[in-house]
Amino acid sequence: MSMTALKGDTAFQARSLFRSLLRQSSQFAAYNFREYAKRRTRDAFREHRAETDEGKVQELMQKGLKELQALKRQTVVSQFFQLDRLVVEGGKSGKQTGDRNDIIRQTTE
Repeated sequence: MSMTALKGDTAFQARSLFRSLLRQSSQFAAYNFREYAKRRTRDAFREHRAETDEGKVQELMQKGLKELQALKRQTVVSQFFQLDRLVVEGGKSGKQTGDRNDIIRQTTE
């Protein structure tokens, strides 16, 4: 196998890992955890974008795969603790009452 084919395969694996990490990050129930995981993934890949040492790239790929496994476990746990949607998520709901038209959250029981 030629060196360029090997590099192309590594690049494909890196893009695949990047997409998998972002996809898994989107599974968090809580907005803050979800956005943090996405931001951390993007920042880590940007930081190592210019890495050319094959050994270092493989080490980073292994670290990314471990992070993906951790994210999968964390997202499963986060699904157990469903919270109300935040205003920044577009989930503003409730009944307007009072003099200032405040939104009062009501639980559906």
